[in-house]
Amino acid sequence: MRKKSKIILAIVSLLVITGIVAGVWPLSGYIESPGEADDLSKFVKIDGKKDTSKGQYRITSVYLSQANGFKYLETKINPHLSYATAEDVTGGQSSATFSKVQDFYMQSAIANAEQVAFKKANKPITTKYRGIYVLSVSSKSHFKKSIKVGDTITAIDGHHYENSDSFIKYLANKSKGTKVTVDYTRDGKKGQATGDTIKLAGTKTTEYPNGRAGIGIVLTDNVAVTTTPKVSVNAGQIGGPSGGLMFTIQIYDQLTGDLLAKGRNISGTGTMSADGYVGEIGGIDKKIMAAKAAGSTVFFAPYVKPSKELLKYEEQHKTNYMLARDTAKKYAPKLKVIPVQTFDDVINYLQTGKVIKTTDSVK
Repeated sequence: MRKKSKIILAIVSLLVITGIVAGVWPLSGYIESPGEADDLSKFVKIDGKKDTSKGQYRITSVYLSQANGFKYLETKINPHLSYATAEDVTGGQSSATFSKVQDFYMQSAIANAEQVAFKKANKPITTKYRGIYVLSVSSKSHFKKSIKVGDTITAIDGHHYENSDSFIKYLANKSKGTKVTVDYTRDGKKGQATGDTIKLAGTKTTEYPNGRAGIGIVLTDNVAVTTTPKVSVNAGQIGGPSGGLMFTIQIYDQLTGDLLAKGRNISGTGTMSADGYVGEIGGIDKKIMAAKAAGSTVFFAPYVKPSKELLKYEEQHKTNYMLARDTAKKYAPKLKVIPVQTFDDVINYLQTGKVIKTTDSVK
């Protein structure tokens, strides 16, 4: 009987040890959880001075941590945690390359924020378009051995452009297999590469019913901005493009006399284009929770009109605004979610309290 008990104990012990090892063993993916809602007055200076007004504008983030078995199981019971594969998060890039890409996104976001804020405030600003940051290169691209992440593309077929949209349009209607020559810089040195265009998957639109052609790179603008007064931004460890909207608000209000916050604790998220449009981002439900933890009462969320096709690809099959609104209603009822499409929508709300019309109607 004792021998049998010892065998059972040994088996149970082995199962417990195996379970613990499996639980702590790292998985290839990541756990996404609510990050911080950082006060932007810590990061932004104008003429060397910080914002000292009573109101606060906060940039929200999502925290990434290495997944393991225990953390993965926790995502099944905690609605504010989710699991993402390494491919979903980094696109298969190394951690060093991923960090570099996030930094490029942030530089571009800050440049756009400065342009929008200074133009809206009627303050002097000049821009110099350096070219296009290469953020990733497709495995199907004919340039995968010659163009690298971090390169800046300066011309294509000898043509220089003032923004990435013009670069995209130049290639869009070319036939698959058209030979093009790309000029680029890498670490301050000039280079040139030649390859064929490819058809880009998932690019069929009303403008391009047959999809677009391209060279298989993901890109963002590399723009040098000079302003009067001078703006300095130190984003610290924060990367990516999603802080563009909140940086724009912070810079604009600081430029114009800190009149808009009116003592409020305001959070938000969204990309900012150079022409003032707000774009969608990822993890907005977790950013709502970060804003709640920071005591915010207002949260700006990107708004796009929903459609059946769009909702197929949206996180939890909801647009940013829908997901933010529903998350706040359930977990942060004191947080008012404000939908915005443009920077003007933000200013209008802060000045008058008016909110743009929205719809959940799907066609």
